[in-house]
Amino acid sequence: MAIKVYLEDILKKRGMTSKQLCSLVGITEANLSILRSGKAKGIRFRTVNKICYYLRCDVGDILKFDGNLEEDNETK
Repeated sequence: MAIKVYLEDILKKRGMTSKQLCSLVGITEANLSILRSGKAKGIRFRTVNKICYYLRCDVGDILKFDGNLEEDNETK
């Protein structure tokens, strides 16, 4: 995946559980789990905005580009 997710690191730094973040942001624990694992294919800007607001972080703190191009037909 060309975009790496560092949400787990920020949660730990903030001393917040994923369950607490889900409650604040208004998403399911299953959807947050998919995002945390890096398996999400997309995320709404509104959701990113809320995550960053409640974790007091920047988008670049939780999402980082690894320098590679992800192809649509990439094998799993």
